[in-house]
Amino acid sequence: MSHPSYHEKTVHTTLAWMVTLTASLFFFYEFIQLNLFNAIDEPLMRDFGLNPAQLGQLASMYFYANAIFLFPAGNMLDRYSTKKLLLFAVAICTIGTFIFALSKSVMMAGFGRFLVGAGASFCFLSCIRIASRWFSPHRMAFVTGIVVVMAMLGGLVAQTPFALLVEYANGWRNAVLIDASLGIIIYLAIAFIVQDRPPDAQEEAKADQQHLQSLGLWRCIKLAALNPQNWWGGIYTSFMNLPVFLLGALWGMHYLVAVRHVTLVQASYATTMFFIGVILGSPLFGWFSDKIGRRVLPMIVGAVLSLIVIFVLMYMPDLSLQSIIVLFLLIGLVTSSQVLSYPTIAELNPIYLTSTAVSIASICIMASGFIFQPFFGWIMQQSGTHKVIRGMTVFTARDFDLAMMIMPVAFVIALIVTLFIRETYTRSVSASDV
Repeated sequence: MSHPSYHEKTVHTTLAWMVTLTASLFFFYEFIQLNLFNAIDEPLMRDFGLNPAQLGQLASMYFYANAIFLFPAGNMLDRYSTKKLLLFAVAICTIGTFIFALSKSVMMAGFGRFLVGAGASFCFLSCIRIASRWFSPHRMAFVTGIVVVMAMLGGLVAQTPFALLVEYANGWRNAVLIDASLGIIIYLAIAFIVQDRPPDAQEEAKADQQHLQSLGLWRCIKLAALNPQNWWGGIYTSFMNLPVFLLGALWGMHYLVAVRHVTLVQASYATTMFFIGVILGSPLFGWFSDKIGRRVLPMIVGAVLSLIVIFVLMYMPDLSLQSIIVLFLLIGLVTSSQVLSYPTIAELNPIYLTSTAVSIASICIMASGFIFQPFFGWIMQQSGTHKVIRGMTVFTARDFDLAMMIMPVAFVIALIVTLFIRETYTRSVSASDV
Protein backbone atom coordinates (compact mmCIF):
# COMPACT_ATOMS: atom_id res chain seq x y z
CA MET A 1 0.00 0.00 0.00
CA SER A 2 1.41 3.40 -0.94
CA HIS A 3 1.79 5.99 1.76
CA PRO A 4 0.40 9.48 1.23
CA SER A 5 2.79 12.37 0.87
CA TYR A 6 2.24 14.65 3.84
CA HIS A 7 2.33 18.42 3.50
CA GLU A 8 1.18 21.29 5.68
CA LYS A 9 -1.82 23.35 4.57
CA THR A 10 -0.16 26.67 5.36
CA VAL A 11 3.24 28.13 6.16
CA HIS A 12 1.61 30.07 9.01
CA THR A 13 1.90 27.23 11.54
CA THR A 14 2.22 29.48 14.63
CA LEU A 15 -0.84 31.42 13.56
CA ALA A 16 -2.64 28.12 12.96
CA TRP A 17 -2.14 27.13 16.59
CA MET A 18 -3.09 30.58 17.86
CA VAL A 19 -6.33 30.57 15.87
CA THR A 20 -7.27 26.99 16.80
CA LEU A 21 -6.50 27.36 20.50
CA THR A 22 -8.35 30.67 20.74
CA ALA A 23 -11.42 29.12 19.09
CA SER A 24 -11.05 26.25 21.56
CA LEU A 25 -11.49 28.67 24.45
CA PHE A 26 -15.22 28.51 23.71
CA PHE A 27 -15.07 24.72 24.05
CA PHE A 28 -13.29 25.25 27.39
CA TYR A 29 -16.06 27.63 28.48
CA GLU A 30 -18.83 25.30 27.36
CA PHE A 31 -17.42 22.40 29.33
CA ILE A 32 -17.55 24.50 32.48
CA GLN A 33 -21.27 25.00 31.82
CA LEU A 34 -21.78 21.33 31.01
CA ASN A 35 -20.10 20.02 34.17
CA LEU A 36 -20.82 22.63 36.84
CA PHE A 37 -23.92 20.75 38.06
CA ASN A 38 -21.58 18.32 39.80
CA ALA A 39 -20.53 21.17 42.12
CA ILE A 40 -23.95 22.82 42.59
CA ASP A 41 -26.47 19.98 42.38
CA GLU A 42 -27.35 19.94 46.09
CA PRO A 43 -28.09 23.69 46.40
CA LEU A 44 -29.98 23.52 43.09
CA MET A 45 -32.20 20.71 44.35
CA ARG A 46 -32.73 22.60 47.61
CA ASP A 47 -33.49 26.00 46.00
CA PHE A 48 -35.87 24.64 43.37
CA GLY A 49 -37.24 21.64 45.31
CA LEU A 50 -36.05 19.05 42.78
CA ASN A 51 -35.56 15.29 43.05
CA PRO A 52 -32.63 13.64 41.21
CA ALA A 53 -34.67 12.76 38.12
CA GLN A 54 -35.92 16.36 37.88
CA LEU A 55 -32.36 17.64 38.35
CA GLY A 56 -31.32 15.37 35.48
CA GLN A 57 -34.10 16.87 33.36
CA LEU A 58 -32.93 20.41 34.16
CA ALA A 59 -29.35 19.48 33.24
CA SER A 60 -30.65 17.83 30.08
CA MET A 61 -32.09 21.09 28.73
CA TYR A 62 -28.51 21.74 27.58
CA PHE A 63 -28.54 18.50 25.60
CA TYR A 64 -32.02 19.01 24.12
CA ALA A 65 -30.96 22.36 22.64
CA ASN A 66 -27.62 20.95 21.55
CA ALA A 67 -29.18 18.04 19.70
CA ILE A 68 -31.76 20.31 18.01
CA PHE A 69 -29.23 22.85 16.73
CA LEU A 70 -26.18 20.70 15.98
CA PHE A 71 -27.15 19.71 12.46
CA PRO A 72 -28.16 23.25 11.38
CA ALA A 73 -24.94 24.49 13.01
CA GLY A 74 -22.90 22.06 10.93
CA ASN A 75 -24.54 23.20 7.71
CA MET A 76 -24.06 26.85 8.58
CA LEU A 77 -20.39 26.38 9.49
CA ASP A 78 -19.72 24.72 6.13
CA ARG A 79 -21.33 27.64 4.26
CA TYR A 80 -20.76 30.83 6.25
CA SER A 81 -18.02 32.56 8.22
CA THR A 82 -16.89 30.34 11.10
CA LYS A 83 -15.68 33.36 13.09
CA LYS A 84 -18.99 35.23 12.86
CA LEU A 85 -20.99 32.16 13.84
CA LEU A 86 -18.59 31.47 16.70
CA LEU A 87 -19.05 35.00 18.06
CA PHE A 88 -22.83 34.65 17.80
CA ALA A 89 -22.70 31.33 19.68
CA VAL A 90 -20.49 32.72 22.48
CA ALA A 91 -22.92 35.61 22.93
CA ILE A 92 -25.93 33.27 23.15
CA CYS A 93 -24.15 31.00 25.63
CA THR A 94 -23.06 33.90 27.84
CA ILE A 95 -26.57 35.37 27.91
CA GLY A 96 -27.97 31.92 28.81
CA THR A 97 -25.50 31.58 31.69
CA PHE A 98 -26.51 34.97 33.09
CA ILE A 99 -30.20 33.98 32.86
CA PHE A 100 -29.51 30.69 34.64
CA ALA A 101 -27.63 32.46 37.45
CA LEU A 102 -30.44 34.99 37.98
CA SER A 103 -33.39 32.60 37.53
CA LYS A 104 -36.11 32.50 40.18
CA SER A 105 -37.95 29.47 38.78
CA VAL A 106 -37.12 26.10 37.32
CA MET A 107 -38.67 27.19 34.01
CA MET A 108 -36.38 30.22 33.76
CA ALA A 109 -33.35 28.14 34.80
CA GLY A 110 -34.25 25.59 32.12
CA PHE A 111 -34.55 28.36 29.51
CA GLY A 112 -31.07 29.61 30.46
CA ARG A 113 -29.66 26.11 30.14
CA PHE A 114 -31.42 25.73 26.78
CA LEU A 115 -29.70 28.88 25.47
CA VAL A 116 -26.35 27.62 26.73
CA GLY A 117 -26.90 24.33 24.91
CA ALA A 118 -27.94 26.13 21.72
CA GLY A 119 -24.71 28.16 21.74
CA ALA A 120 -22.74 25.03 22.54
CA SER A 121 -23.90 23.38 19.32
CA PHE A 122 -21.35 25.52 17.48
CA CYS A 123 -18.34 25.17 19.81
CA PHE A 124 -16.74 21.83 18.89
CA LEU A 125 -17.88 21.88 15.27
CA SER A 126 -16.30 25.28 14.75
CA CYS A 127 -13.02 24.08 16.26
CA ILE A 128 -12.92 21.07 13.92
CA ARG A 129 -13.96 23.25 10.96
CA ILE A 130 -11.12 25.69 11.68
CA ALA A 131 -8.56 22.95 12.39
CA SER A 132 -9.40 21.12 9.15
CA ARG A 133 -8.65 24.34 7.24
CA TRP A 134 -5.39 25.12 9.02
CA PHE A 135 -3.87 21.62 9.49
CA SER A 136 -3.25 18.66 7.16
CA PRO A 137 -5.06 15.33 7.74
CA HIS A 138 -2.01 13.53 9.16
CA ARG A 139 -1.98 15.99 12.09
CA MET A 140 -5.74 16.14 12.71
CA ALA A 141 -5.92 13.45 15.41
CA PHE A 142 -3.31 15.21 17.54
CA VAL A 143 -4.88 18.63 16.94
CA THR A 144 -8.31 17.22 17.82
CA GLY A 145 -6.78 15.80 21.00
CA ILE A 146 -5.47 19.24 21.95
CA VAL A 147 -8.91 20.79 21.26
CA VAL A 148 -10.48 18.19 23.55
CA VAL A 149 -7.82 18.99 26.18
CA MET A 150 -9.15 22.56 26.20
CA ALA A 151 -12.65 21.23 26.85
CA MET A 152 -11.47 18.94 29.62
CA LEU A 153 -9.63 21.80 31.29
CA GLY A 154 -13.05 23.42 31.48
CA GLY A 155 -14.47 20.22 32.93
CA LEU A 156 -11.67 20.18 35.49
CA VAL A 157 -12.38 23.80 36.48
CA ALA A 158 -16.01 22.81 37.06
CA GLN A 159 -14.98 20.29 39.72
CA THR A 160 -13.02 21.22 42.88
CA PRO A 161 -12.16 24.79 41.71
CA PHE A 162 -15.82 25.60 41.01
CA ALA A 163 -16.91 24.00 44.28
CA LEU A 164 -14.43 26.29 46.07
CA LEU A 165 -15.71 29.27 44.07
CA VAL A 166 -19.28 28.50 45.20
CA GLU A 167 -18.08 28.56 48.81
CA TYR A 168 -15.96 31.70 48.35
CA ALA A 169 -18.66 33.59 46.42
CA ASN A 170 -21.37 32.85 48.99
CA GLY A 171 -23.56 30.61 46.89
CA TRP A 172 -24.01 29.04 43.50
CA ARG A 173 -25.69 32.08 41.92
CA ASN A 174 -22.74 34.40 42.51
CA ALA A 175 -20.34 31.70 41.31
CA VAL A 176 -22.29 31.25 38.07
CA LEU A 177 -22.39 35.03 37.55
CA ILE A 178 -18.58 35.09 37.76
CA ASP A 179 -18.53 32.15 35.36
CA ALA A 180 -20.84 34.02 32.94
CA SER A 181 -18.49 37.02 32.94
CA LEU A 182 -15.74 34.79 31.57
CA GLY A 183 -17.79 34.46 28.39
CA ILE A 184 -17.34 38.16 27.68
CA ILE A 185 -13.54 37.82 27.83
CA ILE A 186 -13.61 34.81 25.49
CA TYR A 187 -15.85 36.71 23.05
CA LEU A 188 -13.26 39.49 22.82
CA ALA A 189 -10.36 37.03 22.36
CA ILE A 190 -12.14 35.31 19.46
CA ALA A 191 -13.04 38.65 17.88
CA PHE A 192 -9.41 39.76 17.79
CA ILE A 193 -7.53 36.52 16.97
CA VAL A 194 -9.64 33.93 15.11
CA GLN A 195 -9.55 33.82 11.29
CA ASP A 196 -11.66 31.58 9.06
CA ARG A 197 -8.78 30.37 6.89
CA PRO A 198 -5.02 30.77 6.42
CA PRO A 199 -4.04 33.87 4.41
CA ASP A 200 -2.63 31.58 1.69
CA ALA A 201 -5.77 29.42 1.30
CA GLN A 202 -8.02 31.61 -0.80
CA GLU A 203 -8.07 29.20 -3.76
CA GLU A 204 -9.20 26.37 -1.49
CA ALA A 205 -11.96 28.65 -0.15
CA LYS A 206 -13.23 29.33 -3.67
CA ALA A 207 -13.13 25.64 -4.57
CA ASP A 208 -15.11 24.68 -1.43
CA GLN A 209 -17.77 27.28 -2.17
CA GLN A 210 -18.06 26.06 -5.77
CA HIS A 211 -18.55 22.47 -4.58
CA LEU A 212 -21.20 23.53 -2.07
CA GLN A 213 -23.06 25.66 -4.60
CA SER A 214 -22.98 22.94 -7.26
CA LEU A 215 -24.28 20.31 -4.83
CA GLY A 216 -26.90 22.48 -3.14
CA LEU A 217 -27.99 22.41 0.50
CA TRP A 218 -30.13 19.27 0.43
CA ARG A 219 -27.60 17.27 -1.57
CA CYS A 220 -24.93 18.15 1.02
CA ILE A 221 -27.24 17.10 3.85
CA LYS A 222 -28.05 13.86 2.04
CA LEU A 223 -24.37 13.05 1.44
CA ALA A 224 -23.55 13.50 5.14
CA ALA A 225 -26.67 11.83 6.54
CA LEU A 226 -26.48 8.78 4.27
CA ASN A 227 -22.82 8.08 5.00
CA PRO A 228 -23.06 5.28 7.61
CA GLN A 229 -19.52 5.96 8.80
CA ASN A 230 -20.68 9.26 10.30
CA TRP A 231 -23.28 7.43 12.39
CA TRP A 232 -20.95 4.61 13.46
CA GLY A 233 -18.36 7.15 14.57
CA GLY A 234 -21.03 9.09 16.47
CA ILE A 235 -22.36 5.98 18.20
CA TYR A 236 -18.83 4.94 19.25
CA THR A 237 -18.06 8.34 20.75
CA SER A 238 -21.47 8.72 22.40
CA PHE A 239 -20.98 5.53 24.40
CA MET A 240 -17.30 6.11 25.18
CA ASN A 241 -18.20 9.63 26.33
CA LEU A 242 -20.75 8.53 28.95
CA PRO A 243 -18.28 8.81 31.87
CA VAL A 244 -17.97 12.53 31.06
CA PHE A 245 -21.75 13.01 31.28
CA LEU A 246 -22.42 10.63 34.16
CA LEU A 247 -19.30 10.73 36.37
CA GLY A 248 -17.81 14.09 35.46
CA ALA A 249 -20.90 16.21 34.91
CA LEU A 250 -23.50 14.96 37.41
CA TRP A 251 -23.26 11.80 39.51
CA GLY A 252 -19.57 11.01 40.05
CA MET A 253 -19.08 12.66 43.44
CA HIS A 254 -22.32 11.27 44.92
CA TYR A 255 -21.53 7.80 43.60
CA LEU A 256 -18.23 7.78 45.49
CA VAL A 257 -19.79 9.17 48.67
CA ALA A 258 -22.52 6.50 48.67
CA VAL A 259 -20.52 3.50 47.46
CA ARG A 260 -16.94 4.14 48.59
CA HIS A 261 -17.83 6.18 51.71
CA VAL A 262 -15.50 9.09 51.04
CA THR A 263 -16.28 12.73 51.75
CA LEU A 264 -17.64 15.04 49.07
CA VAL A 265 -14.33 16.92 48.97
CA GLN A 266 -12.37 13.66 48.58
CA ALA A 267 -14.78 12.60 45.82
CA SER A 268 -14.09 15.88 44.03
CA TYR A 269 -10.39 14.93 43.91
CA ALA A 270 -11.33 11.77 41.99
CA THR A 271 -13.62 13.54 39.49
CA THR A 272 -10.92 16.17 38.97
CA MET A 273 -8.42 13.40 38.21
CA PHE A 274 -10.91 11.96 35.73
CA PHE A 275 -10.65 15.13 33.67
CA ILE A 276 -6.87 15.15 34.05
CA GLY A 277 -6.95 11.62 32.60
CA VAL A 278 -8.87 12.88 29.57
CA ILE A 279 -6.47 15.82 29.27
CA LEU A 280 -3.55 13.38 29.12
CA GLY A 281 -5.29 10.72 27.06
CA SER A 282 -6.75 12.85 24.27
CA PRO A 283 -3.45 14.09 22.79
CA LEU A 284 -1.83 10.74 23.63
CA PHE A 285 -4.37 8.74 21.60
CA GLY A 286 -4.21 11.39 18.87
CA TRP A 287 -0.41 11.25 18.71
CA PHE A 288 -0.39 7.44 18.76
CA SER A 289 -3.01 7.23 16.01
CA ASP A 290 -1.14 9.70 13.80
CA LYS A 291 2.15 7.90 14.52
CA ILE A 292 0.97 4.44 13.46
CA GLY A 293 -1.27 5.78 10.68
CA ARG A 294 -4.34 3.95 12.04
CA ARG A 295 -7.61 5.12 13.57
CA VAL A 296 -9.70 2.02 14.33
CA LEU A 297 -7.08 -0.04 16.19
CA PRO A 298 -6.56 2.56 18.96
CA MET A 299 -10.35 2.89 19.23
CA ILE A 300 -10.61 -0.85 19.88
CA VAL A 301 -7.82 -0.69 22.48
CA GLY A 302 -9.58 2.19 24.25
CA ALA A 303 -12.91 0.34 24.45
CA VAL A 304 -11.32 -2.85 25.84
CA LEU A 305 -9.28 -1.00 28.46
CA SER A 306 -12.31 1.10 29.47
CA LEU A 307 -14.30 -2.07 30.11
CA ILE A 308 -11.55 -3.48 32.33
CA VAL A 309 -11.08 -0.30 34.38
CA ILE A 310 -14.80 0.31 34.98
CA PHE A 311 -15.24 -3.26 36.25
CA VAL A 312 -12.34 -2.77 38.67
CA LEU A 313 -13.90 0.46 39.96
CA MET A 314 -17.34 -1.10 40.37
CA TYR A 315 -16.47 -4.48 41.85
CA MET A 316 -13.05 -4.36 43.54
CA PRO A 317 -13.73 -4.32 47.31
CA ASP A 318 -12.11 -2.03 49.90
CA LEU A 319 -10.50 0.43 47.52
CA SER A 320 -8.39 3.14 49.19
CA LEU A 321 -8.89 6.80 48.28
CA GLN A 322 -5.60 6.72 46.35
CA SER A 323 -6.80 3.69 44.36
CA ILE A 324 -10.10 5.41 43.56
CA ILE A 325 -8.28 8.52 42.35
CA VAL A 326 -5.98 6.41 40.15
CA LEU A 327 -8.96 4.51 38.70
CA PHE A 328 -10.77 7.74 37.85
CA LEU A 329 -7.58 8.99 36.20
CA LEU A 330 -7.40 5.76 34.17
CA ILE A 331 -11.08 5.95 33.16
CA GLY A 332 -10.45 9.41 31.76
CA LEU A 333 -7.27 8.24 30.06
CA VAL A 334 -8.60 5.12 28.30
CA THR A 335 -11.98 6.53 27.28
CA SER A 336 -10.10 9.31 25.47
CA SER A 337 -9.94 7.02 22.43
CA GLN A 338 -13.30 8.63 21.63
CA VAL A 339 -11.46 11.64 20.14
CA LEU A 340 -10.36 9.51 17.18
CA SER A 341 -13.86 9.32 15.74
CA TYR A 342 -13.70 13.02 14.80
CA PRO A 343 -10.64 12.89 12.52
CA THR A 344 -11.96 9.58 11.19
CA ILE A 345 -15.26 11.18 10.19
CA ALA A 346 -13.46 14.22 8.78
CA GLU A 347 -11.27 11.92 6.66
CA LEU A 348 -14.25 9.91 5.41
CA ASN A 349 -16.00 13.01 4.05
CA PRO A 350 -14.93 15.77 1.62
CA ILE A 351 -13.45 18.77 3.41
CA TYR A 352 -16.33 21.04 2.36
CA LEU A 353 -18.71 18.73 4.30
CA THR A 354 -16.58 18.46 7.45
CA SER A 355 -18.87 20.37 9.82
CA THR A 356 -22.07 18.78 8.49
CA ALA A 357 -20.57 15.29 8.85
CA VAL A 358 -19.12 15.87 12.32
CA SER A 359 -22.44 17.39 13.44
CA ILE A 360 -24.05 13.95 12.95
CA ALA A 361 -21.58 12.44 15.40
CA SER A 362 -22.15 15.33 17.79
CA ILE A 363 -25.92 14.78 17.63
CA CYS A 364 -25.36 11.18 18.74
CA ILE A 365 -23.19 12.36 21.63
CA MET A 366 -25.63 15.00 22.86
CA ALA A 367 -28.54 12.58 22.48
CA SER A 368 -26.71 10.21 24.82
CA GLY A 369 -26.42 13.08 27.31
CA PHE A 370 -30.11 13.96 27.47
CA ILE A 371 -31.09 10.28 27.47
CA PHE A 372 -28.64 8.83 29.97
CA GLN A 373 -28.38 11.60 32.59
CA PRO A 374 -32.06 11.37 33.59
CA PHE A 375 -32.05 7.60 32.85
CA PHE A 376 -29.27 7.16 35.43
CA GLY A 377 -31.42 8.97 38.02
CA TRP A 378 -34.50 6.97 37.01
CA ILE A 379 -32.68 3.64 37.43
CA MET A 380 -31.56 4.65 40.92
CA GLN A 381 -35.15 5.34 41.93
CA GLN A 382 -36.30 1.91 40.71
CA SER A 383 -34.30 -0.16 43.22
CA GLY A 384 -36.52 1.01 46.05
CA THR A 385 -33.76 1.26 48.67
CA HIS A 386 -33.40 5.07 48.72
CA LYS A 387 -34.80 7.25 51.51
CA VAL A 388 -36.19 10.77 51.77
CA ILE A 389 -34.68 12.73 54.66
CA ARG A 390 -35.84 16.31 55.28
CA GLY A 391 -37.14 16.55 51.74
CA MET A 392 -33.87 15.33 50.19
CA THR A 393 -33.60 11.97 48.44
CA VAL A 394 -30.67 9.95 49.78
CA PHE A 395 -29.52 7.05 47.58
CA THR A 396 -27.80 3.89 48.74
CA ALA A 397 -24.82 2.03 47.30
CA ARG A 398 -27.23 -0.48 45.75
CA ASP A 399 -29.01 2.31 43.86
CA PHE A 400 -25.75 3.55 42.37
CA ASP A 401 -24.41 0.06 41.60
CA LEU A 402 -27.51 -0.69 39.57
CA ALA A 403 -27.32 2.56 37.59
CA MET A 404 -23.56 2.23 37.00
CA MET A 405 -24.18 -0.89 34.89
CA ILE A 406 -24.96 1.55 32.08
CA MET A 407 -21.24 2.11 31.49
CA PRO A 408 -19.85 -1.42 30.99
CA VAL A 409 -22.78 -2.14 28.67
CA ALA A 410 -21.96 1.06 26.76
CA PHE A 411 -18.30 0.09 26.36
CA VAL A 412 -19.25 -3.34 25.00
CA ILE A 413 -21.51 -1.67 22.42
CA ALA A 414 -18.70 0.75 21.50
CA LEU A 415 -16.34 -2.19 20.99
CA ILE A 416 -18.83 -3.90 18.66
CA VAL A 417 -19.32 -0.67 16.69
CA THR A 418 -15.59 -0.48 15.85
CA LEU A 419 -16.11 -3.53 13.63
CA PHE A 420 -18.17 -1.33 11.26
CA ILE A 421 -15.88 1.72 11.14
CA ARG A 422 -13.71 1.94 8.04
CA GLU A 423 -9.97 2.44 8.52
CA THR A 424 -8.74 5.64 6.82
CA TYR A 425 -4.97 5.22 7.33
CA THR A 426 -4.99 9.02 8.06
CA ARG A 427 -5.94 9.88 4.47
CA SER A 428 -8.84 12.10 3.44
CA VAL A 429 -11.30 11.20 0.71
CA SER A 430 -11.54 13.52 -2.29
CA ALA A 431 -14.63 15.06 -3.74
CA SER A 432 -14.57 12.50 -6.52
CA ASP A 433 -14.94 9.70 -3.97
CA VAL A 434 -18.38 10.92 -2.95
